[in-house]
Parts: sequence; C-alpha cells; structure tokens
Amino acid sequence: MAAKANGGVQSVERVFELLELITDAGGDVTLSELSGSTDLPLPTIHRLLRTLVSLGYIRQLPNRRYALGPRLIRLGEGANRQLGALARPQLKTLVDRLGETANMAVLESDMVIYIAQVPSPHSMRMFTEVGRRAHTHDTGVGKALLAQLDNDTVRGIIARQGMPTPTPKSLGTIEELLADLEVIRQRGYSIDEEEQELGVRCFAMAVPQAPTPTAISVSGPVTRVDQAFADRAVPMLEAAAAVISAEMNSN
Repeated sequence: MAAKANGGVQSVERVFELLELITDAGGDVTLSELSGSTDLPLPTIHRLLRTLVSLGYIRQLPNRRYALGPRLIRLGEGANRQLGALARPQLKTLVDRLGETANMAVLESDMVIYIAQVPSPHSMRMFTEVGRRAHTHDTGVGKALLAQLDNDTVRGIIARQGMPTPTPKSLGTIEELLADLEVIRQRGYSIDEEEQELGVRCFAMAVPQAPTPTAISVSGPVTRVDQAFADRAVPMLEAAAAVISAEMNSN
C-alpha cells in the first residue's frame, strides 16, 4: 500500500514537472524538446501527456506540439484571485500613504497579467482593469519581473511576444531593454517613464521569493509622481513586497 502511495506522489511530481517545463518554454513544446529537458523516460513522458490531454490540461496542436490546455485557465484564475486577495491589504496601505493607484501583477505565458488593484482617491488617476494582459517591456511591473530573469530568457520572451511601442517613450529594441534591466537589477526597482501611456509614471518592484514571478507598483500622473514621490514610494514598496513575500511563503 505504501509503495502505491509513493508511486502516486511520484506521478504527481512528474506531472507538475512537465507542466512547468511547458510553461518555461513559452507554452508549447515538442515531445523531443520535453525529453531533452528532463530525465524522465520517453514512454513515461508520453503516457503522462496522453493523460493530461484527455483531462484538458494539455492540448496537442495540429503540428503535434504540446501546449497548455484550457482547464488550466480556471486553476490559474483561482490562484490569481487568491494572490490578489492576499496582497490587497498591502496595496491599500500604499494607496493610503501615497495617494496613488497600487497594482499587483504576475508573469503568465510571457505576458503581464494584473491580478489586484486598489485605486487612487484622486479623480485623475491611473486605472488598469484586473485581468488585463500587457507586454513586459513597456510596463513597470513587467520590467520588474523581467529583471529577475537572465538575459537569454528575456530574449526568448521578447522574440515570442514582440516589442510594440504604444508611446514615443517606449523601449523599441532588445538592446535598450537589456540595458534598462541591468539598471533595474542594480537599483532594485523599475520605472515606467510614460512608456505605456503618456502622462503616466509608474514605480514597481518584484516580490522576493514569490512562488510565481510577481510584482507590485504604484502609478499616477507625472505631475504628482515625481522624484520626491519616488523617494517616499520606493521604501514603502520594498516593505510591502517583503510582507507579501512572507505571507506567500508562510505555509
């Protein structure tokens, strides 16, 4: 009986290993690519994939590549809601102290997805719909997340998603982005300098030791979100990120 239980646990570990490998590869892979990324025997990989396909957690594409399936969406949305609820008290504290909109976002399928927001009390304020997806290279949270990754991984994300330039201040080349990410790594936080929307500035910071790449931010009009604002906001972001990290890792 114990052996059966151990085998079941091992199967679960293997399933999650495959799902994470597919996610890390950008959402779809070939069987041979999976085989080259894990020590699992090919027949085991094929058997597990077949089971995941039948359950809807993996799809087999017409070109025979394997992609993440639609049933994962519901699980991801539920997890994101829980993460957002966990962070909301810290986001509210940021808004109460700084007076500007606070957001939380995660990296999902090479894109930023906003999972929580507490709006500014000002009538003129930054608003991002929870659930909205955005590119990584032109958002404060996106660049904070990319700065946690190595440059080869960043290049892969940009190669798959591109670098649209919604404003004249958006970064337009991978070289510009990598240079900015190096500054962010040294400084400890990112700045969206009107790169997503003219007239809006954002300061963002990654949540350390988060189980999934996560970042928080404060943003608002450039007339209010200036260097004096940054001097106050950055230490508060750091403190909030540390509390959120501790709560995420408390179990």
